[in-house]
Amino acid sequence: MNNSINIPTRPTRKFVPEDLIIDSWIKIEPLFESLLNREILSAKNLEIWMLDRSELEAVLEEDMAWRYIKMNIDTTDKKLGDRFTFWIKEISPKMAPYSHQLNVKLVENTFLNELDSDKYKIYLRGVKKSIEIFREDNIPLYTEMETKQQEYGAISAKMSIEVDGETVTMQKAAQFLKDTNREKREEVYHKISQRRLEDKEKLDVLFDELITLRQEIAKNAGYRNYRDYMFAALGRFDYTATDCYSFHTAIEQEIVPIITSFEEKRKEKLGLENYKAWDTLVDANGKESLKPFEGGDILTDKSIECFNRLRPYFGECLSTMKEMKHLDLESKNGKAPGGFMYPLYEIGVPFIYMNAVGSQRDVVTMVHEGGHAVHSFLSRDLSMTEFKSTPSEVAELASMSMELLSMKHWDVFYDNKEDLKRAKREQLEKALEGLPWIAAIDKFQHWIYTTDHTAEQRREQWMEISSELGNPVVNWQGQEDSLANQWQKQLHLYEVPFYYIEYGMAQLGAIAMWREYILKGEVALDNYTKALKLGYTKSIGEIYETAGIQFDFSVNYVKELSEFIKTQLSEIDNN
Repeated sequence: MNNSINIPTRPTRKFVPEDLIIDSWIKIEPLFESLLNREILSAKNLEIWMLDRSELEAVLEEDMAWRYIKMNIDTTDKKLGDRFTFWIKEISPKMAPYSHQLNVKLVENTFLNELDSDKYKIYLRGVKKSIEIFREDNIPLYTEMETKQQEYGAISAKMSIEVDGETVTMQKAAQFLKDTNREKREEVYHKISQRRLEDKEKLDVLFDELITLRQEIAKNAGYRNYRDYMFAALGRFDYTATDCYSFHTAIEQEIVPIITSFEEKRKEKLGLENYKAWDTLVDANGKESLKPFEGGDILTDKSIECFNRLRPYFGECLSTMKEMKHLDLESKNGKAPGGFMYPLYEIGVPFIYMNAVGSQRDVVTMVHEGGHAVHSFLSRDLSMTEFKSTPSEVAELASMSMELLSMKHWDVFYDNKEDLKRAKREQLEKALEGLPWIAAIDKFQHWIYTTDHTAEQRREQWMEISSELGNPVVNWQGQEDSLANQWQKQLHLYEVPFYYIEYGMAQLGAIAMWREYILKGEVALDNYTKALKLGYTKSIGEIYETAGIQFDFSVNYVKELSEFIKTQLSEIDNN
């Protein structure tokens, strides 16, 4: 197979020196100065200038990406942490004023109106918004905030518990919550919960400090609060905070009752009067947890085969990443939690990072991040770096659609037909089950940044939101502290604020995309591919339309899609 893989090479640079090593600001500053001082005498000159700037952005972003990836792979290596911190403290703050000045130079250029307005419309609206919110005073605050955000990963990476005499990561410990032995589940649940609560105050203090910094950044930029600031900073041109509240309402009205019915059936099957938090993951029919693979290499190869069957190009993307060693999949001590696909804009071949322990959830994570990776490959030939940097509502459409599209070929992970049906059922249920949690986290963030509060009031608010969007079947008596601090396990709140509702919007899009695939087959995959190739050269609504679906989260649309999932669940049960 390796002989047939075409390994991409980094394109020849036209502006940035080929031998650039970023170990000091003085190596980079002349490049920014060159762009800032360059005379632009025609529309053609302007486009060349834009491409040179884009090349510099790709080089810098890729350098920073590798620092972030390596630091996460081994949080115990101080040198790796220091290399990333160096970037955050010494490079990033110095780039910000130049980026602002280059944005101003661009929008004030005489020849801007001669450029293709359709090609650059989306890019330019983002540039203009960046100019609007930029404040020099915020640069040191951003540096401080980004440094503080790293503390969450470091705190989380140190969390481990002992199970059967072995020290295991929190990710591995969570696997025991699927054990058919209820006493074992309860024992491990309490250990996980207690370990998290040990850092409750530390995480509260860190979060308070982050809120203070973020609110100050917002006020400096002329916004009432960080929520409103982030809507501008994230470039949310296509929907508003009010639309988010509509999303919360639609999920509460249409999805929570369905999830409640799922949980009632589970409780009945398990024969439990007292249904507890440690009963929510075990198989309701008393079966052991699914074990679709062992080890990262097998996960990689099976994922490649799955993608190949769906569409050979998709498999080729993963094969290329395997060959280039752009995968780090297995959970290990010292490795930061979570999973992500990191785009590498210069080479054009992304990196997938995750903490696999051999579970069905890992399969879903892998095909999810694989969807991101395919998206990155499909948009790699776009002319500008900013064209490849899609908003999360689009990026997550690519990945969450792949979760559902790839299900057709999950038999590569499962020889047993019943296990395969079980994996698919679990996936479809989770497609809906994730929506209330997403709505809860987003609703919580809106409250956090629009309301002055204490850590205790924050816990009370989370409890209230949980009563609206949480699982009403679980009896939390005796575990109230765990429930009140449940939000602390959500990395996004600490590291990437307001980046979360996109998952919910994209999940609805993914369900619609899968419905298209069931109805239209290869035509739907063609539309999916066409949409991803657009990168961010069109609005969110236009990209969804290209994919053959709607960007919509009204109550009626949510109901329509949830009914479709219920129909598909019935088909799985009856086949």
